[in-house]
Amino acid sequence: MANTQAMCTSFMQELMTATHNFTTGTGNTFKAALYLASATVNASTTAYSSTGEVTGTNYTAGGVAVTNGTSPSSTNTSATAGVAYWTPSASITYTNVTLSTAFDAVLIYNSSASDKAVSVHTFGSQTITAGTFTLTMPSNTTSTALIRLATT
Repeated sequence: MANTQAMCTSFMQELMTATHNFTTGTGNTFKAALYLASATVNASTTAYSSTGEVTGTNYTAGGVAVTNGTSPSSTNTSATAGVAYWTPSASITYTNVTLSTAFDAVLIYNSSASDKAVSVHTFGSQTITAGTFTLTMPSNTTSTALIRLATT
């Protein structure tokens, strides 16, 4: 068992059926759930599940809401290629939590659409005692955004 960073395969298919709407204000609600280092979340993950999710003081099953103050953007990088991209507009923060079992992944999922999975992001194994755990978001650019779709 191991968590693997990936865009979920089901998410890519669901983009073709307009399941996910990242538009600011009128779009879906996205959440971020933390997973134990012993869990298995990866490209095959299709939806949020509490199996393997962290538990602890002040952590709510299902995680926290993702702040979406920036709608997706796109740009042409050449006559035949382009990039579409999106990053949450604020860091993802879990406040005053105690998570004593090692965790190393976050699942971003669409809580407005039957908890369908978007992506898994991994980081070094962590534990925390009565503290704030913050995942700082990257810049919302074509090369660093949290979610990027590119054609070549």
